[in-house]
Amino acid sequence: MAPGRLGRLLAPKRIAVVGGGAWGAAVAGAAERVGFSGEITFVHPRGKAPEGAKVVTALSELEAAPDAVFLGINRHASVDAVAELRAMGAGGAVCFASGFTEAQAEDAGAVDLQARLVAAAGEMPILGPNCYGFVNALDGGAIWPDQHGMAPVARGVAVLTQSSNIAINLTMQQRALPLAMMITCGNMAQQSQARIATALLEDPRITALGLHVEGFGEIADWEALAEAARARGVPVVVLKVGQSAQARAATVSHTASLAGSDAGAQALLDRLGFARLSDLPSFLETLKLLHVAGPLPARSIGAISCSGGEASLMADMGAARGLEFPALETGQRAALRDALGPMVALANPLDYHTYIWRDVPAMTRAWGAMASGAQAMTLSVVDYPVTDASDWICATQAAIGAREASGKPFGVVASLPELMPREVAMHLMEGGVVPFNGMAEALNAVAAAARREDPDAGPALRAGALEGSRVMDEVEGKARLAKAGVHVPRHVVITPGQPVELAGLSGPFAVKGLGLAHKSDSGAVHLGITAEEVAATAADIGTDRVLVEQMVRGGSVELLVGVLRDPAHGFVLTLGAGGVLTEMLKDSVSLLVPSPPEMVLGALQRLRCWPLIEGYRGRCGVDMDALMDAISAVQRLVEAEASTLQELEINPLICGPGGAVAVDALIRYGGGDSGEEG
Repeated sequence: MAPGRLGRLLAPKRIAVVGGGAWGAAVAGAAERVGFSGEITFVHPRGKAPEGAKVVTALSELEAAPDAVFLGINRHASVDAVAELRAMGAGGAVCFASGFTEAQAEDAGAVDLQARLVAAAGEMPILGPNCYGFVNALDGGAIWPDQHGMAPVARGVAVLTQSSNIAINLTMQQRALPLAMMITCGNMAQQSQARIATALLEDPRITALGLHVEGFGEIADWEALAEAARARGVPVVVLKVGQSAQARAATVSHTASLAGSDAGAQALLDRLGFARLSDLPSFLETLKLLHVAGPLPARSIGAISCSGGEASLMADMGAARGLEFPALETGQRAALRDALGPMVALANPLDYHTYIWRDVPAMTRAWGAMASGAQAMTLSVVDYPVTDASDWICATQAAIGAREASGKPFGVVASLPELMPREVAMHLMEGGVVPFNGMAEALNAVAAAARREDPDAGPALRAGALEGSRVMDEVEGKARLAKAGVHVPRHVVITPGQPVELAGLSGPFAVKGLGLAHKSDSGAVHLGITAEEVAATAADIGTDRVLVEQMVRGGSVELLVGVLRDPAHGFVLTLGAGGVLTEMLKDSVSLLVPSPPEMVLGALQRLRCWPLIEGYRGRCGVDMDALMDAISAVQRLVEAEASTLQELEINPLICGPGGAVAVDALIRYGGGDSGEEG
């Protein structure tokens, strides 16, 4: 472990086990399993310890300050022990006890107790509370009160998780992934997950970081991690789960239903440049790919199999993940024809049949030719039988030979995870070939490893929680938008039953009742109204005030532009298909405010409705300058009113060759803002 604040704790020479019972005995076994050769001393008031182990009855009796301490005692005693360890100059501690902030719903004093724990620690690092600790397979150290499946490695990936049980299971993986470090973070009272990960980046033996995240906490820590990871060239992948109660806003608008906490989490990960996985097997396979081959330059693959069925599966499953299969080049075709003969149809994916099976030189030439193409990585589907795999050695040798000949990333994929034997996987990895356990997992890994980073957008705008909720009526909301630079229709406000003065506006008109959050659902929006029909239409709506607007002409696309305050992640900017079909189509992307124009444009291009924006089948595209200006104006408004803004939505923003106009708007404030209640 590289020197640093966590260095002594994570790479200890002296370990103390305080209390713990059977848990404490397991700590010694876990450390020895990973190659710990230092000193372990048990601390127990009655001298209890495993047979033959060194034991003292109090921390004060230790011969020297320990580097790492396992506190297997109750929560109140843990606070006192942490204070004593800090005073004696210990390197750090793992607080195993629960009953801190995770128990605040049952114990009102739990939060205060955790604060006391942090104060007692001062500058001394602590992991937890409510966590298992760590296993360091690089330096041979562990504070881990249970079994684990890790073994010493010279280099490998580090995994940090907020779940101790998931961490235990991940250590037991049999996929030949070299796990260098497993750390559980628990309540993260002092050391956040992002801070620990940033510290690990100081160690050049760490090839990739894998983070299982339940909640992000302090966003600034994650931004610092992203910056450090980019600077050191270490890829980061995230398994993000859960939805925070903080981010579930009241569904006043379409934006709230589209941009819940998960959209905010994805927007944050996109901004950080971290790939996201949704299942543990794909998470592990992605880390394996990154360890062996590093990040991939593109989302393109070459696929090889000896079965048309497997070739079709690869094609379908790859396309579903947005992967490309570049066409074979002239040189590839010549080399493949030379190696395979005239009976094989040449394509990507390639079904090479079995004419050259067992002919290692011919297999190597064919696979090497396939790997030499324009794709970022080549995958060969090989399932090793559980009965007798001796006849499949030729495939292993050919894969290693193809990797050496092409000099490009190469992987062997078992279509079923259990058909990649661990010993074969180890052999392949020694030859620089990525062994994949499962076809879906392999393709998920390629898609994640090939993910392009978004431009550096700087820090996201912070969004603390606000109490209260005030919805401005549409007139006031549009006035604020217009002041920020968003174009809105010309309008007048009339009172039903009073004489109508249209102030020179020309029809047809949109006539809307004011004071309703969902006017369309209430039958309070009427379109295509003539000047002669305005008075009667206004009277039928049933509200005290009625908005009369000139209808926007020449629009080709209706879009949604919305912003939702998400205390867990920031202000979430959602762009999507607008109008009455917004929630039905669910064609949207999310970013964090502020996002620069290049990120906004990239997000728009990911929409399914992008062809309509760009211009589809001869139709004129929208005025992109006007559209981008409108989105920029919304972001400026959010930044200016971040202290009180809860939610903003334009739906639809009617866009066409002549500009972009907000024809409906909703703005909601909290925290005692002066906005008028709708």
